[in-house]
Amino acid sequence: MNKIKFFLIAAVLIVSTNAAMAQKAGYVSVDQVLGILPEAARIDSLMQKYQADSINSEYLQLFEQYKYYDSLLTKTDTTKMPVSLRKKYHEERDNVAYQVQNWQAIAQNAFQAKQNQLLQPLYLKVITAIQNVAKEKGYSYVYDKAGLIVAPPGDDLLPAVAAKLNIKLPPNTPTGLR
Repeated sequence: MNKIKFFLIAAVLIVSTNAAMAQKAGYVSVDQVLGILPEAARIDSLMQKYQADSINSEYLQLFEQYKYYDSLLTKTDTTKMPVSLRKKYHEERDNVAYQVQNWQAIAQNAFQAKQNQLLQPLYLKVITAIQNVAKEKGYSYVYDKAGLIVAPPGDDLLPAVAAKLNIKLPPNTPTGLR
């Protein structure tokens, strides 16, 4: 009886090990797929316009606001100004000065938030295409190419994902890992 249990358990382990080893894994660069989408060029131009129209103009407004408060405190006779108003102008100037000094980080955060907002539908489109290709081709796992050091070129799903999205790969598009 114990021999039968032993062989039964061994058979189950062998079958489950073979099933686990039969799972296919592939990889694709999500950013590379995103970069070849026609919509990505439109988003790039929108981001440049956002940079020029919104972020740069906000900086100029902040700088003008700083100059205004600074001139109120340096070019006028502040001794005739009520203490509470003078204190308010100092606080406002210091607040604006802080924003001007930290503008690069503030602008980067605003830029990143806007870019994420615009790219979210594209990422969803790419991920859906990757999931469909993986299902059609029998891949159990699909990794982002950036996280791999070595992988067989046959498991690069970029050409299949590009075909699923109806986009043509540009010539000399690197596929596979080197």
